[in-house]
Amino acid sequence: MMEFSRNEVRDLLIALVVLSFSFAIASVGIDAHGIISFFPIVVVGVATGFILREIGQKFVAMKCGCEAEFKLWPIGLLIAFATAFIGMVFAFPGEIRTFPGQITDEINGKVGLAGPLANMMLALIFIVIAALIYPFSLHSIIIHLIFLICTVGFSVNSFLAAFNLLPIYSLDGIKVLKWDAKIWIVVFAIAVIMMLSSITIGAENMVELLIG
Repeated sequence: MMEFSRNEVRDLLIALVVLSFSFAIASVGIDAHGIISFFPIVVVGVATGFILREIGQKFVAMKCGCEAEFKLWPIGLLIAFATAFIGMVFAFPGEIRTFPGQITDEINGKVGLAGPLANMMLALIFIVIAALIYPFSLHSIIIHLIFLICTVGFSVNSFLAAFNLLPIYSLDGIKVLKWDAKIWIVVFAIAVIMMLSSITIGAENMVELLIG
C-alpha cells in the first residue's frame, strides 16, 4: 500500500500551490484580478498533472523494490515563480527520492519515465474531454468553464512532460536517456510535438480542428 509521510504531503501541497500561481502568472501576467480568476482553472491542470506524476513515479519505484518519497526543492520553486514573470515556467519543484540511493540505471530510468508518461496521458484525456463537450460549451457557462479547464490541462501537462524530459541534471530526461536512448528520443519527440501544438496552434483551436 502506498503511504505518504506528513513531510511528503506538506511538500507536495506547497509545490502545488506555488506551481499553480506560477502558471497563472505566466498565463495572464501581472494582473491580480486575472491571476485570482485564472487560478482555479489552472490549479486543476497543475494538481492532476503534478500530483499524479509524483504518485506514478513513487508507484514505479515501489514496484521495483525501492522506498520512495517526494522531497521539495525550495530554490527550484523560487526559479519557477521568478520565471513565471517572463511568461515561461521553469519548474523544479522537487523530485522523488529513492532508497537505497544506489539503484540501477534501468530502475532509475523507469521511475523517471513514469512522470512524463502520466502527464502525456492526462494531456490526451483533457483534450479528448474538451473535444467531446465543446459543442455544449457554447450554451452553458458551467460546461464552458470545464472546457477551459480541459484546454489549460492539456497545455500544462504537455509542457510538464516535455520540460521534465529535457536531458538536464535532476530532470527525468537524463535518467531515461542513461537507461535507454531510443525510448527517450521517441517519448521526448512526442512530448515536444504536443507542447508545440499547444503553443503554436492552441488547445482551443486544436479542439475545433479535431471535431471539424
